[in-house]
Amino acid sequence: MAKKVFGVLLSLVMTASLLTGCGGSGGGSDSTAEAPAADGGSEETEAPAADAGSEEAQAPAGDVTIKVAAIETAYGSDMWKEVCDAFTSETGIQVELTTDKNLEDVIGPSMQGGDYPDVVHLATGREAALTEQFIKGNLIAEMTDVLSMTVPGEDKLVSEKIAGGFTETSLTNPYGDGKTYLAPMFYSPCGLFYNAGLLKEKGWEVPKTWDEMWELGDKAKEEGISLFTYPTTGYFDAFFYALMYSVGGPEFFDQATNYAEGVWDTPEAQTCFDIVAKLATYTNPITPAQANDQDFTQNQQLVLDNKALFMPNGTWIVTEMAEAPRADGFEWGMTALPAVSEGGDSYSYTWFEQAWIPAGAEHVDAAKQFVAFLYSDAACEAFAKAGAIQPVLGIADKLEGDNVMFYSIYDNGAKAAMGNFAAFEAIPGVEVRTVFFDPVNSLVSGETTKEAWMEGIKSASDQMRANLK
Repeated sequence: MAKKVFGVLLSLVMTASLLTGCGGSGGGSDSTAEAPAADGGSEETEAPAADAGSEEAQAPAGDVTIKVAAIETAYGSDMWKEVCDAFTSETGIQVELTTDKNLEDVIGPSMQGGDYPDVVHLATGREAALTEQFIKGNLIAEMTDVLSMTVPGEDKLVSEKIAGGFTETSLTNPYGDGKTYLAPMFYSPCGLFYNAGLLKEKGWEVPKTWDEMWELGDKAKEEGISLFTYPTTGYFDAFFYALMYSVGGPEFFDQATNYAEGVWDTPEAQTCFDIVAKLATYTNPITPAQANDQDFTQNQQLVLDNKALFMPNGTWIVTEMAEAPRADGFEWGMTALPAVSEGGDSYSYTWFEQAWIPAGAEHVDAAKQFVAFLYSDAACEAFAKAGAIQPVLGIADKLEGDNVMFYSIYDNGAKAAMGNFAAFEAIPGVEVRTVFFDPVNSLVSGETTKEAWMEGIKSASDQMRANLK
């Protein structure tokens, strides 16, 4: 009965989701407005948990096969095959693995019928917003108890492996109730990526403040180089979060991401809007036309071809563009966002992906074992070989190449920004990305104004605040 109920709920959610495509960040699809209460008190929201006396818990491990669905990104899919094989060898639990670059399209139809994967690796911030829709619909199983589980094949608890802070953020605890629903996965310091070789050649310094950034933009313009580009507007999430921290610190960030009344009328908010609007005037004009899930690498190529200096991105960019042509002397560089003023703080957002268990999954206990195994030494090594870095203690000591520079950014003066906008009940046509970030395309093209963008944010924030989880 539970699976049937979840299928009905999800069919409402997926009808919109499957029409939006996938990739990037956020999404503008409608989803069910009658989401179950976050306290899990309704019959519909009770996950079909398998307790110690359940048939699953008593069945031999070899008799259980779990379904794992993972998004295929620049890291590839081979690492997932290796991890699944290692998990089966350790536990005897079989794994049916599905990976695809358009995972939402692949698993969506079966989930509409109530057939869920047991484990899903799909981050928030994608265009289809599938994970966000599961969060809003209370369709994700709680996994707080996974933190106290022993990692299969090891003697440490999961909580003893995960680095501090990663299970204390709205990205893993979306309802603010102290409970964990999503597991932190591959993490990446985000910032502004650039061609360090070009700056050395020109004798240009990496800007430490936004005033220095504008000065550099003027110098670059004289040589036919744009100051800025971005892959898609979805990449403004990490950028905007770090910007909010640098402008007003954690207090302003918390107020803004919880849609506090009047927060967008504050001087701090005005500074954020002013910086983004000014940056739009320094952006390579071809950027908006290519800022989609099919052409985004062409915007990234602008940096490799010295047609733009900086772009917001994460450490995965090196693997993603490994085979792309580049200017002579190209050398990856990465910097945190500039400080607002001399002596101010600069921030680098720590972006990480998430794994989760649908509340309608058939094998919840076995799924939790798999999630726990994702933090094992064996899994972390398999992932790291592909460039996917797990947020586990001591991982930086095992890195080499460009990753040494990327993951040491917090050792070089930058502060870490973490968190995102608070979850709210589904509002037809309103998503974080469509409200906050997608309008940047129109700012660059001149089709909208800073004032119109601000008014849209204020209006949507009032709705978000009224529908907070």
